[in-house]
Amino acid sequence: MKFEGKVAIVTGASRGIGRAIAEELGRGGARVVVNYHSGAEAAAQVVDAIGQAGGEAAAHQADVGDPQQAQGLTQFAIEHFGDLHVLVNNAGITRDGLIMTMKESDWDDVLRTNLKSTFNCSKAAVRHMIRKRYGRIINITSVSGQMGNPGQTNYSASKAGQIGLTRALAREVGSRNVTVNAVAAGYIETDIWKNTPETARQTLLGLIPLGRAGQPAEVAKAVAFLASDDAAYVTGHVLAVDGGMAMR
Repeated sequence: MKFEGKVAIVTGASRGIGRAIAEELGRGGARVVVNYHSGAEAAAQVVDAIGQAGGEAAAHQADVGDPQQAQGLTQFAIEHFGDLHVLVNNAGITRDGLIMTMKESDWDDVLRTNLKSTFNCSKAAVRHMIRKRYGRIINITSVSGQMGNPGQTNYSASKAGQIGLTRALAREVGSRNVTVNAVAAGYIETDIWKNTPETARQTLLGLIPLGRAGQPAEVAKAVAFLASDDAAYVTGHVLAVDGGMAMR
């Protein structure tokens, strides 16, 4: 129960990696705010799963790409559970396409959802964390932000931006006992991976030294470490959970 007494927000927590993170923190004793943009039923299922495992959670709808709604999410956590210790910026979308044919709206939507939301939520949460002189912020980035990926100039840019934000913010708030880290996820068994054509899946697997896609729970375990006091002396770090895909 390493998170007993802690309150955590996980954005985009109604499915996939976000759900696995919320459930992992809940099993560790954290009271978890399950943020979602759409899909209230799925978010309620996550809350129920955490409750059945002996934890406590509450769902809260917010478009975290909007500054006011991100601020409202933070206020909800503090008002509902009395505090805020951990923020996991997981909300994200893809709108893949070659740059020659990519719509400007596809660029804007991805940067807003993936990168601006990280800024919005971190700005809202860090004020409270600095006052309390304690905080853990973990940003879910991607190997695409480290290596680049054809057809994903928007997604890769947003994820690379998260890495830069992570390191800059870690320098800003470290003196207040607030750590800021990132987890760079590789190809994980989510709906996106499952819907990838088999030929493309095999090509991607050939780039992964471990020869398999990862599981959402494996990302969640890495997040739990960075959110815990075991990682109190780790900040500004990007932890790769990618089967060795982006190793340098």
